[in-house]
Amino acid sequence: MDLGVIMFNGYGVRPGALGRAVEERGFESLFYPEHTHIPVSSKRGDGQSAAGYARTYDPFVALAADAVATSRIMLGTAVCLVPQRDPLITAKAVASVDDLSGGRMLFGVGAGWNREEMANHGVDPRTRMALMAENVRAIRTIWTEDEAEYHGEFIDFDPIWSWPKPTRPVPVLVGGNGPGAEDRVLDYGDEWLPQCGPLATVDELRERIDRLRDRAGRRVPVTLFGVPNDRGLLDQFAESGVDRCLLPVRGDESAVLSTLDDLGTLLG
Repeated sequence: MDLGVIMFNGYGVRPGALGRAVEERGFESLFYPEHTHIPVSSKRGDGQSAAGYARTYDPFVALAADAVATSRIMLGTAVCLVPQRDPLITAKAVASVDDLSGGRMLFGVGAGWNREEMANHGVDPRTRMALMAENVRAIRTIWTEDEAEYHGEFIDFDPIWSWPKPTRPVPVLVGGNGPGAEDRVLDYGDEWLPQCGPLATVDELRERIDRLRDRAGRRVPVTLFGVPNDRGLLDQFAESGVDRCLLPVRGDESAVLSTLDDLGTLLG
C-alpha cells in the first residue's frame, strides 16, 4: 500500500517546497483539497465555523508548482469540486499539470458539502451529482478528442479545439462515502476515494471494496484520505484492499515539516 500526503488547509509550506519535502521523505503522492471561498455564514457538519477551509491554494496552481519542483511523486486533488467549475477550464488545468509533471496527475473529484459555497457558484445542491457526472464526461471528451463536443442537460458545447491533452489517461478518483458513491465510480470513474472519518468500521470498508470490485469485474483502486498516524490502522486498511492512504498535514512550516518527519516513520 502506498502512503501519500494531503495538505488539508493553510499555507504552512509553499507549494514546490512542500512537494520537495514530501518527495525527499519517500512518500508516494501529494494531494490538495479545493474551496474557491468560504461564505462567512457557513458551518461544518458539526456546527463549527468553516473558516479554516478558506485557507487553501488553488489546487492546480499549487500542483503546477510541485510538478516542476519534483520528479517522482504523484500529484492529485482531493477533491476538485467539479460542479462549481467550468469543464473547459478544468480540462485544460488538469491536462496542463499532467503535461508539466510528465504524466503524474490524479484527478480526485467530489460534489461538495458547503451549500452556501455552491449557491455562490449558481449550483443547485439537489442536482450537483448529475452536474458532476456531466462535468467529468465532458472533461474526458475534451481530453480524448481533437474536436470535442458535448451535449447534455447541464453542459453543452459544439466542437472545440483544446490542448494540451493529458500525456496518458488521467485516472478519475470519485470521492464520497454515501450509499451512491460506488455507483458513481462505476458510472464515470476509475478509482474510489472515500474518507476515513465517516467510516463506521474497517470491516465496513472491506465489504464495500469487495462489493465494488465484484460489480466492476476488476480491481478498482481505492485511495483513503484523512487517515491518522496509526501503524496498526494502516495495516488493517492494507489488508482490507486499500491501495493508497493519504495522511493529513496542517499548520505552520515547523508543524508541517515535523509532521512529515513523524509520518515518514510509517514508510518502509
